Amino acid sequence: MTGLDMKFALSRGEQFSLAMALAIRPGHTVALLGPNGAGKTTAVAAIAGLLPIDEGHIRLDGRLLDDPIADVFVPPERRSVGVVFQDYLLFPHLTVLDNVAFGLRSAGAGRSEARSVARQWLDGLEIGELAAAMPADLSGGEAQRAAIARALVTQPRLLLLDEPLAALDVTTRALLRRLLANHLNEFSGPRLLITHEPTEAFLLADEIHVLEEGRIAQVGTAEDIRLRPRTQYIADLAGANLLTGRASRGTVMVSGFELHAADTRLQGSVLVTIHPRAISVHRKQPEGSPRNTWPTTIARLEHYGDRIRLQTGQPVPLTAEITPGAAEALALEQGAAIWLSIKATEVSLVAA
Repeated sequence: MTGLDMKFALSRGEQFSLAMALAIRPGHTVALLGPNGAGKTTAVAAIAGLLPIDEGHIRLDGRLLDDPIADVFVPPERRSVGVVFQDYLLFPHLTVLDNVAFGLRSAGAGRSEARSVARQWLDGLEIGELAAAMPADLSGGEAQRAAIARALVTQPRLLLLDEPLAALDVTTRALLRRLLANHLNEFSGPRLLITHEPTEAFLLADEIHVLEEGRIAQVGTAEDIRLRPRTQYIADLAGANLLTGRASRGTVMVSGFELHAADTRLQGSVLVTIHPRAISVHRKQPEGSPRNTWPTTIARLEHYGDRIRLQTGQPVPLTAEITPGAAEALALEQGAAIWLSIKATEVSLVAA
């Protein structure tokens, strides 16, 4: 098959083992989402060829990269895998231009040709003016752009992004997220995004694989993960309601429904975040003048520790959390008619 196909297991001493199966079609982005210690770094090392697997196989576009039984192990430089690391890993003694040209030079391209192609990538990532700069002189966002260019310049068959935005500040992260989304859309091969940030996974990936303690705990779209979490970790991880909409002066249209936010600065496409505990649940229309209030029904009612989680229906399916005492007092059950209310200050917006 074309794309990435892998099913393998490996151990790191007696303390940790990783076993996972994953397939990515060309032109699709899969996020491997999980906490620190879940095995994400080990997965990166295995796919990139930095760590041999103990059993199973890794194939890329039908080519076998690693299979202990078949005695096949392709070294990293021959795997055609472009890797973008969290801490960039730029060569400190080379200019930005020569960092990007390095992969082409290693593949046999002449110095002039490699530099010419590298410059095109730097221009495309809007850092062409930094071609002669040294890595030590770059900001975090500039260094990550150079790292993205270096990963893509060799036209790899797989793009592997290992926490690519984790080391950046909030403002730079938002800018790079948009830029990265554009380049992911232009990359024709399979893409694997490694992250512990649900926002990045939900925004950038077509499918999410949640990794816990070395095992895949759940696979699905962002909506699947958000509405039907299978473990306590996933419930906490995907607890926030993440919606996409279009903002204009504090009004946000989400699937044809109007929400009000306190932030009036953002315009255009946005990611809307509402924490489940910021949603008030009522049996009757609430009095007063809450900015966001509407009737709906309870689609699902589930217990999670000391909280009860409600999945609500149309017009905007949301997850709300209340205490068992509140649920009992309101006599809540699946299918019950309720009202929701949310303060405008609890509707957070991020440019998408």
